Amino acid sequence: MPEYSYTLNRTRYRFASLADLMARASPLRSGDMLAGIAAIDPEERAVAQLALAGVPLRVFLEDHLIPYETDEVTRLIIDSHDAAAFRPVAHLTVGGFREWLLSDAADAVSLAALAPGLTPEMVAAVSKICRNQDLILIAAKCRVVTRFRNTIGLEGTLSTRLQPNHPTDDAAGIAASILDGLLYGNGDAVIGINPATDSLPTTERLLHLLDEVIRRYEIPTQACILTHVTNTMQLIGRGAPVDLVFQSVAGTEAANKSFGLNIALLREAREAALSLGRGTLGDNVMYLETGQGSALSAGAHHGCDQQTIEARAYAVARDVKPLLVNTVVGFIGPEYLYDGKQIIRAGLEDHFCGKLLGLPMGCDICYTNHAEADQNDMDDLLTLLGVAGINFIMGIPGSDDVMLNYQTTSFHDALYLRRVLGRRPAPEFDAWAREAGIFEQRAAGLLRPDIPGAFRHVIATDSGAAA
Repeated sequence: MPEYSYTLNRTRYRFASLADLMARASPLRSGDMLAGIAAIDPEERAVAQLALAGVPLRVFLEDHLIPYETDEVTRLIIDSHDAAAFRPVAHLTVGGFREWLLSDAADAVSLAALAPGLTPEMVAAVSKICRNQDLILIAAKCRVVTRFRNTIGLEGTLSTRLQPNHPTDDAAGIAASILDGLLYGNGDAVIGINPATDSLPTTERLLHLLDEVIRRYEIPTQACILTHVTNTMQLIGRGAPVDLVFQSVAGTEAANKSFGLNIALLREAREAALSLGRGTLGDNVMYLETGQGSALSAGAHHGCDQQTIEARAYAVARDVKPLLVNTVVGFIGPEYLYDGKQIIRAGLEDHFCGKLLGLPMGCDICYTNHAEADQNDMDDLLTLLGVAGINFIMGIPGSDDVMLNYQTTSFHDALYLRRVLGRRPAPEFDAWAREAGIFEQRAAGLLRPDIPGAFRHVIATDSGAAA
């Protein structure tokens, strides 16, 4: 096994393993401190980053952070590695790879071709030696486009998930939030509900509600109920109108097992959704969520830092060709990301790593009320991720999810980012919103000052008619 060390001012620093080196090179975060694997001080962190910069990229194909024999995520990463795609950077160290990524040689075409040749550990390693502006610049050069009923991720676009959660899954409350979001031009990525319970009858009722809204108003978008994958598969078997299959995923076999999940089950779910043929433009039928700290909270991190394990979750996601991947960056709490600074850094890292691996990355730019963060921190991350070219963000009434009890981004935040950066919704949704009178035809991106005629009657109807 290679030795990982670095000499600074005649002092030799030794790291027990590649996993130890990666952990100590990670920017400070509370989760790694909780796990007892963080650098002891800024000097050790800087030395670890210098040592990591000298590690050849090829090493990550040989020195596995979690053993190949005991972890199916490691096996997926190694067995699916594309040696031909990797060849252009195979001679580089982690530091050399960073320099290449920042160069003009790394453009959208070359980065897309390279993605199958990169492993999560490689991109996690290079992220650890990048400044925030590096993470933004490199990610902004990546373009990942996916399709179901519309086209997400095109240059110059920014999509949103309309999240009309309700603490009792009340149809009237959900319908009101959907209408509110649509009138602000939200919902082109997905209209997605986190149900208050995992009751199959409730989930099926919500699926029919969303399907009726989309069909009645001919909205070029897709729906999703964020229940466990096995529930969705049962609903597909019952003939429910399932567009996207949702699942939270993690970066180790043990962490996924704690979710009641394995790779074979995800693949089976994808095939079940494809069998319905509900996509009109494409076959990306999966919506996956991740988050730094989930493996540690399950006791399934194998001594690895949380950001590297997060990047490994993207290998699981990449395997099933998702429409959307969402890092729920501040949701797990301050035990893992303590304050606004740590949340901002983690959000930029996750977006960077996912995009380099070829994933359609979004971010739930969020925090819990007991974290040392506020909405101004989220405004900062929102703006930085917009500049970095994020595919989609969340749209929730008033930034406050009344069912999940956390703070995130609002319908208005999406309008702000689209306006300040000159971004549009997905083109099919954009055209629909203009035709429906939500956007003024003569003024790009401006909302009408009143309720469009196509929706005016909904206000006066009961929940059943509105649905």
